[in-house]
Amino acid sequence: MKQRKTRSQARRESPAVSPVLKSVSKPERNSFFSWILVLALLGAWLSVGVVWFDLVDYNNVVGALGGVYDADGDGDFDVEDARVLLGLTEKPVMVASSKDPLEKKDSPHVSTPSTEPSLEFTESPPVLKSASTPQPVTETPKLTEDSPLESNAEQEAKKKKPKLLNKFDKTLKSEINAAEKLRKKGKVEESLRAFEALVQKFPHSPRCRYGKAQAEDDVAEKMRSNEMLLKAVNTYGEAAELPDAPPDLIKATLKRRADRQQFLGRTRGSLATLEKLVQIFPEDFSLKNDLGVAHLLLGDNKRAKQIYEEVLAGAPHDGFAKVHYGFILKSENKIAESIPYLREGLESGEPGTDDGRFYFHLGDALQRTGDKSAYDWYEAGHRRGHFASVWQRSLYNVPGLRAQPWWTAQETGYTDLVKVLERNWLTIRDEALSVLDGNSGHFLPEDENLREKGDWGQFTLWQQGRKVASACRSVPKTCALLERYPEATGCKRGQIKFSVMQSGTHVWPHTGPTNCRLRMHLGLIIPSSGCRIRCTNHTREWEEGKVLIFDDSFEHEVWQEAESYRLIFIVDVWHPQLSQSQRQTLSPI
Repeated sequence: MKQRKTRSQARRESPAVSPVLKSVSKPERNSFFSWILVLALLGAWLSVGVVWFDLVDYNNVVGALGGVYDADGDGDFDVEDARVLLGLTEKPVMVASSKDPLEKKDSPHVSTPSTEPSLEFTESPPVLKSASTPQPVTETPKLTEDSPLESNAEQEAKKKKPKLLNKFDKTLKSEINAAEKLRKKGKVEESLRAFEALVQKFPHSPRCRYGKAQAEDDVAEKMRSNEMLLKAVNTYGEAAELPDAPPDLIKATLKRRADRQQFLGRTRGSLATLEKLVQIFPEDFSLKNDLGVAHLLLGDNKRAKQIYEEVLAGAPHDGFAKVHYGFILKSENKIAESIPYLREGLESGEPGTDDGRFYFHLGDALQRTGDKSAYDWYEAGHRRGHFASVWQRSLYNVPGLRAQPWWTAQETGYTDLVKVLERNWLTIRDEALSVLDGNSGHFLPEDENLREKGDWGQFTLWQQGRKVASACRSVPKTCALLERYPEATGCKRGQIKFSVMQSGTHVWPHTGPTNCRLRMHLGLIIPSSGCRIRCTNHTREWEEGKVLIFDDSFEHEVWQEAESYRLIFIVDVWHPQLSQSQRQTLSPI
């Protein structure tokens, strides 16, 4: 082992240097100004001589700086940070971690990951209206690619490091950091064992309990185990209940708990956790915003509306509250009132506002009021990646599928099904008429707010790939014909139904929710004139005994201006490019 040279030896072997640097070797010279910073922070009691002779009390350095400097990138200020700051250890390359306790992870723990948007509000799929069929425009509204994605308040919150240690936990800092570093390095099982040992030894430590919950959370993700995730949910709750838990730890713990409860489908439990958070931190509007979303997920739009009104009363420029409040107004059919909230919320660029549903509903509201700037917003939504195109605005999609508004039977590959429908159209028509004439209540009014005016009834035989047995008993021959075609009866993202539309009906331009299906229309009773359907900028008419096929994820619109009713049979089929595996695993719509 190489022995340390004495100072006299060093002086004899070194070239001449300035008096100030005589006793400072090259590595120490590079950290000269760091020393000055440390000395200023620590006070006059720490001297250069102490540092030179390796007599620095690093624990005192930690205490004096109060955790404001994280030099080694481990998330805490500790002895290693002091050594880095003093120039005695090289500063490591910092790698961004995905284990921030305030970060919302959505990594699935169960076997079927979802590609759908995370929030599914209770309103029917967004619908769009246009007074005409203008060509898409390229000019975008105020919202651009350079719009800020975070508010100043959000950025400020990120700068401020949460204080997770109480006075007692500070005495355990080295042990907590050791367990935490295992977790950050991906050694989640070892980290969990370490935190379990700490909790057993220090059962009243909030930070140890919180670390255990995080480790359980990570193990659940690795194992894809809901059982382990439930343990984490319970441990998060325990950590927040312990005496002397710091406010930042309580907030981080309960937010994560609510998020994981929601992931597990425990929506009411998540709601209760968020309500507790709002009670503890009544001035934190972001928590109220989250609470509003929880009510929307439960279908309680009334309570969600009250919450967003409270937020906007205290924070009138809160973009997140605005888009959600506008969404609720739109669901109440308060079209004109919803527009400024949706527009200003999207223009704010705040986190949580850049969502396809808000572009969807703002465009629809503008169209229904005759404002053609709707297409500017559709273009903006397309540029943001929410829509496949200005015309194709479905939100539940599988990427890469062939996209065109109108299809032929040969293009779909479902020629046998089309032939059977057209060959047996009279049988299908007669069974539909028997139900329609019987006035038995089978035909229910369209309830998705798609009509501007008129009457439109539907009689459903299959819904989301499930047969409606009671309905099929009324039209047994029709259902028997379809049983041989799983591309239709097994289409979990579609329906099979009769549709009757009375004279004087207009259906707003709208899009279906998904690009995973194609829609077949078999004409049964078609007046000689006055009935037409537009898909994108092409308009067609039905014919009795003939099948029209289109992709309803593209904008389409219907007029029924004939003197008598129109009756068709609608059969949704899987998009032909979907694999059997995809057809089995896609979620129903």
